[in-house]
Amino acid sequence: MTGPQRKTRSMRGVLVLHAARHPLWGVEDVYKLIHQAAMGSEHAVINEAHARSWLARELKEMGCGPDEPHVDPISPDGEIVRIHLRPYIGLGLDVECLLAAFLRTAREYRGSTELLECGLVEASRLAHEGLGSLDPAQIDRFAAKVKATGFPAVHHSADYVARYRPAYRVVARAFLPVAVRRPIH
Repeated sequence: MTGPQRKTRSMRGVLVLHAARHPLWGVEDVYKLIHQAAMGSEHAVINEAHARSWLARELKEMGCGPDEPHVDPISPDGEIVRIHLRPYIGLGLDVECLLAAFLRTAREYRGSTELLECGLVEASRLAHEGLGSLDPAQIDRFAAKVKATGFPAVHHSADYVARYRPAYRVVARAFLPVAVRRPIH
């Protein structure tokens, strides 16, 4: 198996894992995960000052949330990760290092619409197989809509935000200090 086929199989594992952790996610949340895995964080950065104030505000306001790993691989190769802020801060890890990795990812990581499309196909397959509460027709309609509009970034659904209280940054694992890259048990 080569190229997109290998990546699709791996994206399947990422989707299954996240469906188990977030069983009540919606189509927007599935797409957001796939979009971040394929495209990184470029869409989220206006400039450094904005990124810094957004992070500071989120750290101050995030409150309690679900148990998440501090490093959460979301791309098929594990090189794009979500760094969940609550456990990251709880481990006493450096916020400036995280911000630097986030900004560098936005500047340097070049995404793949091919991987994004493959991920959407896999999400549809999994929905057809009965994964979680996902409606295959809804995924297919959403996929057609975002493809027609150039695969824009989206926000999490209101239900996802209320249930799971997401607080993370998407970064390239390689841009993190070595001590942060690996899960801590």
